[in-house]
Amino acid sequence: MTSVAIICGILLILIGIIGYSYGLINQNASLTALIPAVFGIVLSLLGFISEKKETLRKHLMHVAVIVALIGFIVPTSRIISKASEFTLNFTALMLISMALVCLVFVILGVRSFIEARRQRKEA
Repeated sequence: MTSVAIICGILLILIGIIGYSYGLINQNASLTALIPAVFGIVLSLLGFISEKKETLRKHLMHVAVIVALIGFIVPTSRIISKASEFTLNFTALMLISMALVCLVFVILGVRSFIEARRQRKEA
């Protein structure tokens, strides 16, 4: 699960960089475009630390799933709040991308937690 956190973190960092770069090219860059990158940095750090500190892995991966859940809720709520005037533009694609990456991580994390609990019960 730690490698999944790192990969999802890198994807989020790329989404943030792409979004901000697109804004720079169009001369309307906003620091809010880097929000996915912030979430990505946090997820990647949690993944890296979890690989090095096995005793903290369980707790750090729970924190990572919470961070990803927030990373799913925030862009999804923005999309829903603008649903009446929704247009599929670059900003919407960035929001959808962030939400999907975070949702995939949450789903994989929860599945991993369930499997780990199942294995502990069997042992």
